Amino acid sequence: MERGRVEKKLVVLGAGPGGYVAAIRAAQLGASVTLVERSHLGGTCLNQGCIPSKIMKTTAERLEMMTASVSFGLVLDGGVRLDLIALRERKERILQIQRKGIEGLLRRHGVKVARGNGRIVARGKVLVRGDDGTETTHEWDRLILATGSRPLEIPAFPFDGKRILSSDDALSIETIPRSLVIVGGGVIGCEFATIFSAFGSDVTIVEALDRLLPLPSVDADSSKVLQREMKKRRIKVRLRQVVERVEARETGLVVHLGPSPFVPGANESPGTPLILEAEKILVCVGRTPNASGIGLETLGVEADAKGWIKADDRMKTNVDHVYAIGDTLGPAKVMLAHVASHEGIVAAENALGSAETMDYTVVPSAIFTSPEVAGVGLTEARAREEGKDIQTGIFLFRNLGKAQVIGEIAGQAKIVSEAGSGRILGVHLVGPHATDLISEGSLAIQTGCRVQDLARVIHPHPTLSEVMQEVAYTSMGKGIHG
Repeated sequence: MERGRVEKKLVVLGAGPGGYVAAIRAAQLGASVTLVERSHLGGTCLNQGCIPSKIMKTTAERLEMMTASVSFGLVLDGGVRLDLIALRERKERILQIQRKGIEGLLRRHGVKVARGNGRIVARGKVLVRGDDGTETTHEWDRLILATGSRPLEIPAFPFDGKRILSSDDALSIETIPRSLVIVGGGVIGCEFATIFSAFGSDVTIVEALDRLLPLPSVDADSSKVLQREMKKRRIKVRLRQVVERVEARETGLVVHLGPSPFVPGANESPGTPLILEAEKILVCVGRTPNASGIGLETLGVEADAKGWIKADDRMKTNVDHVYAIGDTLGPAKVMLAHVASHEGIVAAENALGSAETMDYTVVPSAIFTSPEVAGVGLTEARAREEGKDIQTGIFLFRNLGKAQVIGEIAGQAKIVSEAGSGRILGVHLVGPHATDLISEGSLAIQTGCRVQDLARVIHPHPTLSEVMQEVAYTSMGKGIHG
């Protein structure tokens, strides 16, 4: 530390992908950092979200691949089946490795970890109460709130962990249900739909809006392709409907549906049965903040009516030297793990004297369904709403040699570009490894790349990355293989 410089004391509440990254960055900048966490390091992403769900998804993919082994010239005489106990054990091993990795990073950077529930008790003080009842007080000059979120519960049919499940429950399920109704066709609902379908469940998705993945960041064409592929997997989709009540019987659950109040004309869908039967229900209708009980009122930190904390593009709250990042900001920002990590860096740097801003214009989304869905930049609908003169190009994965080789031909690539200049405004993928391929689209938009520039980039053959060059040529009206 420089002579005469006063070391800042910084406390971070929450050790998720936003909080622990913020803590490390602040320590790199010379602060004395305390990271408060009541549960496992890594937050929802590592422990109840991104990582465990992808472990399940990987097993589902391997199971489907082995089931289709004959088409690859392989014969499995003994057959293949899911070993759920072994899957859960693998999940725990991976999570432990990841947790220890984060713990090592924090230790290497000199970050102190305080285990327990953190609560702001006064300006500059956080009280941490451990599971054993012991209490410690930690002083701060700067505070970063990264307390995250949890699954939103529907009061009409609350979670019981047995037949009415949250996404957390689904990750530790002990038996695969014969039939499953998933309430909500967003990211989490669609991911679990393809997982449990692969595991043998008869899956029905109930979505209140008029398409799957009804998010501003997801292009409507991507939603259509995903729904078509779900139909091939015998996943049933009920759009424009809501679950009004659930009736428990000895034989299972009776799910009563009704027209969605969120879509005009939803009442006008004749001939559709409004009763479903299922062994279990998985509720995936959104998230709710973990900000209650942490003492926001002590400082007067502003939150909205639902409890989401408000912060500006420098991650500053309305209170001096108090910052907020990640899911605790709610849908007003972008609730993604990689966004939380970037917000954590911005918050830490600003807390220690910088003037960084958070840019949400080029944020890639990664949805781990089968096939995968990914996107970055403007959708076609959003570009038209903004009055832009655009052109679009679409290229099908089935026209790639590598897609045929690996037996994953479903899906497409789409580019939304500015007419005339060819500047790329949006890239939207549905298909094999779409979540890995989307980063090239992010780089293209971030650097102001044009479709003609992307088309000139030589991509190796045979690879899935060729889809980016091919769709660029298609966008120019010069398609080679499609």
